[in-house]
Amino acid sequence: MLCNADVMKLLALKFELPAFVLAFILGGFSQTVHAQPFSISGAMKVGGDDPTPTIAADDDVTPEITRHEFSFDSTLPVGSILVKTKLRKLYFIESGGMAIEYAVSVGRGGFSWAGSNTITRKAEWPIWRAPPEMIEREAEHGHLIPSFVKGGPGNPLGARALYIGTTDYRIHGTDQPWSIGHATSSGCIRMMNDDVIELYGLAPIGTPVVVE
Repeated sequence: MLCNADVMKLLALKFELPAFVLAFILGGFSQTVHAQPFSISGAMKVGGDDPTPTIAADDDVTPEITRHEFSFDSTLPVGSILVKTKLRKLYFIESGGMAIEYAVSVGRGGFSWAGSNTITRKAEWPIWRAPPEMIEREAEHGHLIPSFVKGGPGNPLGARALYIGTTDYRIHGTDQPWSIGHATSSGCIRMMNDDVIELYGLAPIGTPVVVE
């Protein structure tokens, strides 16, 4: 029986494959980074018309944009939320000079904004109502969007929403995980559903929000 080394030599001679490709085919890389799993314990019944919505794991998102905790210098109070628009990142400020960093989607050209406010409302599996101006704007581009979408996996707001002040802006989940890390929204801050569920648990009503 041929060993891996012999097989690598034969493949290299026949197909002229680079050594690192052969190593991957035969044994895989020694270190693999996996996106953090998504899980919900119990049925979610709040904030939508679907009594038991379920949602698939965010497996199609690359590991580079999953959340992580690291050392972070900030003058904001512990428990604040900071959004750095240019970096497409949201930070939850923790004690001890630490923060949790999340990848987000921010407002596309003409829809980005900056300022400070607080979280004034929170919702689980929120319903989504499209503003009339959005319906009109999208219609001009040939896109017909519904005026109302019930809470659940197909809702544009995703699993959770944190409402910012009295504005139309929210920090929320998404049904478009591919958009995270890009400037694609109409001004809201989108997060992966598992990330916004975590943030929802960390940030009570009254949490300061700074967008810069």
